Amino acid sequence: MPEDVARHFPADQIDPDGTSATSCAWFEVIGYNTEQVKREEAPKGYADLLDPKWRGKIVKGHPSYSGAIMTATFVLARDLGWPYLEKLSQQRVMQVQSAADPPKKILLGERAVMADGNDYNLVLAKDQGKPVEVVYPAEGAPLIIVPSGIFKNAPNPNPARLFQSYFFSAETQQMLADEFAHRSFHAKVKEKAGHVPLDKLRMLKADPAQVQVQSEEIKARYAKLFRV
Repeated sequence: MPEDVARHFPADQIDPDGTSATSCAWFEVIGYNTEQVKREEAPKGYADLLDPKWRGKIVKGHPSYSGAIMTATFVLARDLGWPYLEKLSQQRVMQVQSAADPPKKILLGERAVMADGNDYNLVLAKDQGKPVEVVYPAEGAPLIIVPSGIFKNAPNPNPARLFQSYFFSAETQQMLADEFAHRSFHAKVKEKAGHVPLDKLRMLKADPAQVQVQSEEIKARYAKLFRV
């Protein structure tokens, strides 16, 4: 385990057996095009997406294509229930594939609101002056983690350990936050001005093992509801 992980990472972001840790993370969020939606009228949470005024104006990623959307769908089904997703499916949602696609669609103005998608795509676009806004849902936002470790039988374990030490260092973790708008759990990393800090967000976490167990059922139920 890299020294920075042992000293500066929270226990819940380190695998119990100590073989991996969260190298970076992001959230699946709601977002909107600020040229099409006024701030005071924008959705504040998942429940707001069921308002009839958003019918035909929402874009969403697909859990059969995207691992991040699969995790987010698992979380929403667990916390809000499948009846919520059934109601959302009746909103004439534009269905796209990856978690990076919904931000693209609202940026282009093809849809006004996204029901899910990577927060960092919107944050980077907003930093560039693009007409988009991120909404961290009132109910909480699904957390997407990227664990990193070394394979047990790695052919070159020593260089791998050196890379892991570099990857988890405060300097590299800060670079991931500054340049890519990714989240770091390194205690010494600070968010850029204007970026919402981790401790201000309600994180909805998922157990990867449970997501894997339920993934085929989620794909089937989702496809039936959204007819895609």
